[in-house]
Amino acid sequence: MDKQSVQPSVRPKHRSLAENLVAELSRRIHDGELECAAKLPSESEVMKEHGVSRTVVREAISRLQAAGLVETRHGIGTFVCDVPGPSGFRIDPESIVTLHDVLAVLELRISLEVEAAGLACARRTDEHLQVMRDSLDLLNSRVVSVNYAVAADFRFHQQIALATGNRYFTDIMLHLGVSILPRARLHSTRVANDRTEPYLERLSREHEDIYQAILRRDADAARAAMRLHLSNSRERMRRAYEALGAHTLEN
Repeated sequence: MDKQSVQPSVRPKHRSLAENLVAELSRRIHDGELECAAKLPSESEVMKEHGVSRTVVREAISRLQAAGLVETRHGIGTFVCDVPGPSGFRIDPESIVTLHDVLAVLELRISLEVEAAGLACARRTDEHLQVMRDSLDLLNSRVVSVNYAVAADFRFHQQIALATGNRYFTDIMLHLGVSILPRARLHSTRVANDRTEPYLERLSREHEDIYQAILRRDADAARAAMRLHLSNSRERMRRAYEALGAHTLEN
């Protein structure tokens, strides 16, 4: 209860600013004001236009990346991606509040992403592999913020969905969004900071096994590696919530 009572007084203003910026940039993209392949204004320009800090701008861009609306090309800038068509399917992140909800979403991911990994082996391109590699390298760099790490993690899984060549896999991943990632669903950083290095090393090995299987076009190995990764994520999340205690979950 202490953590719940402290958190709202620590970050609500920053979170609101980032959310407002995400909403505004998303609107511009969907309305066509920022067209596909258009380069976004620089961080400094966005800061000046919206009166926000560089941290807020980077968090907003990270969320847009995770949603598949933009992509950042290091040393060049951030560009608008091709926006998927509308769909009625959506899982509201705010509805994923209990341990049961989180584990249920992970079960859904297992059923979807295991097969996606197998299909990606036969259909992936060199471009798909490059984005996967870049995402893993960023995720493994250990120098990025939590928001950028979560975005890189999501982009890796999203790229596997794209590599299937089946737009429905991609649409479902986009609609689930970055909030489905276990680290994005933790209500405290206490568990995330507990034994961080061993956790990151295991996570890195799991992702690398998936990537290497797709690289080799070994569908059986890719499915097995993805199933192991997501099953381990489910177990890690269960232990994390139990360590935090039932009072940290909304009933």
